[in-house]
Amino acid sequence: MDASLYDLAPALQLALLGLAIAAGPLAWVWLRNRQAAPARRLSALTLLTLFLTFDLVLFGAFTRLTDSGLGCPDWPGCYGNASPVGAIQEIRAEEARMPTGPVTHGKAWVEMIHRYLATGVGVLIMTLAIATWLQRKRGLPVHPGWPALTLAWVCVQGAFGALTVTMKLFPAIVTLHLLGGMVLLALLAMQAVAYRQAQRGSGPMPIPRATRHWLVAATALLWLQVALGGWVSTNYAVLACSTFPTCQGAWWPPMDFRQGFELWRHLGMTGAGEHITFAALTAIHYSHRLAAYALLAVLGVLAWRLRGGPLHWASRAVAALALWQFATGLSNVILDWPLVAAVAHTGGAAGLVVVLTWALRESRATETHGAKVVHGREVSA
Repeated sequence: MDASLYDLAPALQLALLGLAIAAGPLAWVWLRNRQAAPARRLSALTLLTLFLTFDLVLFGAFTRLTDSGLGCPDWPGCYGNASPVGAIQEIRAEEARMPTGPVTHGKAWVEMIHRYLATGVGVLIMTLAIATWLQRKRGLPVHPGWPALTLAWVCVQGAFGALTVTMKLFPAIVTLHLLGGMVLLALLAMQAVAYRQAQRGSGPMPIPRATRHWLVAATALLWLQVALGGWVSTNYAVLACSTFPTCQGAWWPPMDFRQGFELWRHLGMTGAGEHITFAALTAIHYSHRLAAYALLAVLGVLAWRLRGGPLHWASRAVAALALWQFATGLSNVILDWPLVAAVAHTGGAAGLVVVLTWALRESRATETHGAKVVHGREVSA
């Protein structure tokens, strides 16, 4: 790897900027909950961090979809500066050389704002890990392992972000970066539920064993679909099929799965250095579409089974998000991948990750018949 792609000169400035960005949410949570119990304060901060991380995932999708990922081709700054303002000469030179290329003033700002937001979220996650560890020593019934794991993962995610830039949008790395953002959402959701359970003094709510099996199946299938969706996006294969429900006028169009799912290769190329074929892009797109049919069916069954129980809110959320994903996914195909629909599709996937993870952490399987839940506890009917 070219050492010039990593310039740590602006690292301290970026760290200070991250602290400044995180100071606002930290002050807001403290002012609103200064008289509350530690579990309440940590729960509020985790929910706010989860919300901001969700926004960060959406902005990451916007960065990718506007081809702004190489707006600043080094890391962590922009041509060795903490902002595009200090890199104005380099950016102008690149714009003059390639007016529609990867480096423009607008794209540089999009990329750097994404990095600023990521740094602020990292500071919030670090604060949660430290605060949970300190409060654990004072009797908080939440193990600090979740916040520590979340902190470790945000560092891994930062490394993927750096590689996304320095490896020039290598599809496998960009897909892993997308998946890493979803994993971060899931970890924060698990953490948020743990704080809420500590706050109310009860554990997971009982649901029928069969329903929980459907919940586990839906979650596993969702992660497969997120990975396939990331592979579609990072290979720019959305428009390989521009009709629905058929693809290129056929139910089974010409496809090259071997080439399409060759993971370690450069963007638009095969591992042998040849240009990737349209049949390979079709295989990438159609695999995502076929998996979507299966996921929608499972989500429909899950939403139906969750209704009327202690997780009835998840039933409505799963049904709404499933319809949202169908509508935005269809819009991407028939409207030629509009930016709003593409970002919204990522948002729907992120929403499903949060909802299903939350429901998993908040539930446990039970074989008890004729039971109901009161304040999170199972009692005889």
